[in-house]
Amino acid sequence: MKISCKEFELELKHPFSISKFTRTSTPLLLLKLNYEGFIGYGEASMVPYMGESQASATAFLSKVDWNRFKHPFDFAEIHHYLDEIELGNPAVKAAIDIALNDINGKISNQSCSTIYGADKAKMPITSYTLGIDTPEVLKEKVADAKGFKVLKIKLGRDNDKELIQTIRSVSDLPLYVDANQGWSDKKQAIDMCYWLHDQGVLLIEQPMDKNNLEGNAWLTQRSPIPILADEAVQRLGDMDNLKGAYHGINIKLMKSAGMYEAHQMILKARSFGMKILIGCMSETSIATLAGAALAPLCDWADLDGPWLTKNNPFDAPEMKDGRYVLNDLPGLGLTGIDERLFG
Repeated sequence: MKISCKEFELELKHPFSISKFTRTSTPLLLLKLNYEGFIGYGEASMVPYMGESQASATAFLSKVDWNRFKHPFDFAEIHHYLDEIELGNPAVKAAIDIALNDINGKISNQSCSTIYGADKAKMPITSYTLGIDTPEVLKEKVADAKGFKVLKIKLGRDNDKELIQTIRSVSDLPLYVDANQGWSDKKQAIDMCYWLHDQGVLLIEQPMDKNNLEGNAWLTQRSPIPILADEAVQRLGDMDNLKGAYHGINIKLMKSAGMYEAHQMILKARSFGMKILIGCMSETSIATLAGAALAPLCDWADLDGPWLTKNNPFDAPEMKDGRYVLNDLPGLGLTGIDERLFG
């Protein structure tokens, strides 16, 4: 196994604000693996609040014994091995997993979606995310979302209603809401749930603190809108305490350490009777295509990474009527690759 990687700064079209953070770019590590002539591409997107960095990702890669990875890849064993090296670091582990899945598809001459049993005809609509901003900039962001059929709005501050009303002044598209743990009073939160329902909101992510299981469960029991765990669920082991506390979960490959474990989380969520949103961080087409390969197994999608950035270095995935259209190329189906990115 030959490895090369490259640090990359993904620039955002607009400053991106959630309830507690604002950023204008996201540090990435782009990964290229060569296994007996088959090339796989992966990506680690490291938003600051997750605690990873380009330095920590590079340090982790230096500890990996690449000779352990032999095809056919045993992804369960690979994930176990990566966790044995060091706990945490889900984004760089996702980069490895995604690259190996890309190689696996190319060796077997199948798309990743086919390998995971995802029916392309069941691709859900994907949303376009609007960070917290001034009314003027929010309206600009809505204009940028041309072609999308659902908008996702970040809430969690003291002007939530104003933000929704601003969006409603220029768009009647259905809405998703992500409060990013920004609500603290459950009675005010349930009132907001009913108000948002009247505004055409279809789901709410992580309304209250991830550690407030009782408060989120209380909302779930009473909300007219599905309540989804986001910060409260990262990897498969986090799901055991969530049954009954949420209507569903938000899976992100940068939290789940890649495609294999994300698929395991999908299966477990279904066994719990939970719904699934597959989301993303700020990502290039590499990680977005990996998420899109699993999206037909989910109820909703929020895979807008390439459309929120200014310098995605690869071809943007094809989209039609608000849905990804996956090509039939083996592996991820990534195109527009400039090998100079990887040194």
